[in-house]
Amino acid sequence: LGMAEAGGCPAATVSPAAGGDLGAAEEGAELAAVIGATVPTGFELTAAAEVQEKLGSVSSVSRDRGKIYFEVPARSLPQVHRLRSVDNLFVVVQELSDYQFKESKEDALKDLEDLVKKLPWTNPLKVWELNNSLKKRKTKCKKHSVQSKEKPHGSAEGGSDQKEASQQENSAENAAAVDVEPAGRQDAAETRSLASQNGKEDNGQSDAKEESQAGSGSETTAGDGKISEGEAKVLKFRVTCNRAGDKHSFTSNEAARDFGGAVQEHFQWKADMTDFDVEVLLNIHNNEVVVGIALTEESLHRRNITHFGPTTLRSTLAYGMLRLCDPQPTDIIVDPMCGTGAIPIEGATEWPSCYHIAGDNNSQAVKRAANNICSLLKKNEKEESSSSLGIPLDIIQWDICNLPLRTGSVDVIVTDMPFGKRMGSKKKNWDLYPACLMEMGRICTPGTGRAVLLTQDKKCFAKALSRMGHIWRKAQTVWVNVGGLHAAVYLLRRTWERAEEKRSFW
Repeated sequence: LGMAEAGGCPAATVSPAAGGDLGAAEEGAELAAVIGATVPTGFELTAAAEVQEKLGSVSSVSRDRGKIYFEVPARSLPQVHRLRSVDNLFVVVQELSDYQFKESKEDALKDLEDLVKKLPWTNPLKVWELNNSLKKRKTKCKKHSVQSKEKPHGSAEGGSDQKEASQQENSAENAAAVDVEPAGRQDAAETRSLASQNGKEDNGQSDAKEESQAGSGSETTAGDGKISEGEAKVLKFRVTCNRAGDKHSFTSNEAARDFGGAVQEHFQWKADMTDFDVEVLLNIHNNEVVVGIALTEESLHRRNITHFGPTTLRSTLAYGMLRLCDPQPTDIIVDPMCGTGAIPIEGATEWPSCYHIAGDNNSQAVKRAANNICSLLKKNEKEESSSSLGIPLDIIQWDICNLPLRTGSVDVIVTDMPFGKRMGSKKKNWDLYPACLMEMGRICTPGTGRAVLLTQDKKCFAKALSRMGHIWRKAQTVWVNVGGLHAAVYLLRRTWERAEEKRSFW
C-alpha cells in the first residue's frame, strides 16, 4: 500500500478494493481505510513499529506530534483496536497537506464550510458503520458470556463491564432526537480533559482542543448519512476541532461551529454534544488539515486500570516504555516504584514470556496495584470463558533504596520516577535519584541489563546520572508529554562495572 513519507500524511481518499465479506458493508466489496491514531507524544515511531509488526502496514508520522496514519483493509479493524500503543482511532476522510487559509476570519471559515461538500465521505462512513457493527457484536458476545456464567459474588468489575457494554450499544442504537443547546456553551473542564487525552501540546499558540456543535437540526432522514437500508433514523453528531499554530484568524471553537453547521446541512444530521452517534474530527496543524470520523468512544489507554491513583500512568505510555527496552523471553523485569501497577500489568499482558515484579513503598499503592491485577484476571477469565492461567506478575511492598533482590539478578528495570510535583518533592529527589540509580545498578545484570526511566525532573536526573556514570550509560532519550508536563524517558544500559555492595549478607 502506497504511503507518504514520515512528516506528511498518506493519500487519504478511501477506495474499494477487490473481494471480501464485510457483513455490515456492501457485499463483495472490500474497503481500504486510512486510519489515524493518536499516540503518546514522543512514541510515534514506537507505534509505527507496532503497526508494521502486527498489521504489516507502513505508517507515516504526522507533523502534528502525537499522531500516525496507516492504511489497512477495513476487515482488519478488530486487530487495529487491539494495538497497545494507540490512544484513540479515527478513519481519515481526507488529508490536505498544504491548505491555504484566507486571511480574514469570515473567508477562512466560509472555505471550511464549503469544504464539507467536496469531501469523499461515502467510504469512510462505511468504515464507521462496520466499526459500529463490530462493537455491537462484541457487546452481544460479552453479554452472552456474562449470562452463561454465574456472576462472581461482589464483582464490581463485572457490573462495570456490562454497564459499559450497554452504554456502547445504546449510543449506537438510540434513535431519539434530542434538543440541542446553542453552540459555544461548553464545559471548559471537559475541553481540557479531552485535550490531555489526545496528548495535545498547546505551546501557548493554540486552543489545544475545543468542541462545538451546530444549532438545532431537521427531523428528516439523514440523506447520504442514512447508511443502512430501511433505517429511518436521524444520526446525531458533533464536531471536535484540534488546532495548533499561531497563523489562524479563527479559534478552534469557531471552526468547529461553522464546519459543524455545514456537516449538519449536508447530511441533515442532528447536532448533539453528549449523546452523539458520529464524532467528526477537524484537525488543523498550521497548513495541514485532516478531517476524520472517530472510531473509539473513549481512549484505549484505560484498558488495564480499574483502581486509579494520584499519578496513574497511561497504559499506552507504559507500553512504549517497555518496548523501548526490548524485552526478551525469560527476562526478569522489575518496576520498583509501580504505583497502581500500569507498567508491570501492561508488561505481563504483552510479554507473558517474561517474569514481572512490581513493588512500591506505599501500602495504598500496593493495594491499588493488587486490585488492578485481580480485575485483569477476572476480565481474562470472562474473555476466555474458562479458568485463567494467571499472569506472570508478583507485587511486593518494599523500599526502593533497599530492595530484597539479589545482586545482578534483574534484566530490565522500567519505572515512572516521582516528578516531585504530585508525588514526592524536588528537594527529596536530589537524594532519592542517585540512591535509586545506585540500588538499580546493584540488582541489574552487568553488561546486558537496561533501565527505562520516566521523569519530569530532568535537571536532578542528569546530575544523579553524572554521579552514577560508572554503572549506567545513557543510550537514548525520548521527550514525552505527560498530562501537559514536558517529561523525558531515558533508556540506560548497565556497564560491566561491579556496583557497590551495601550489605554483607548478599
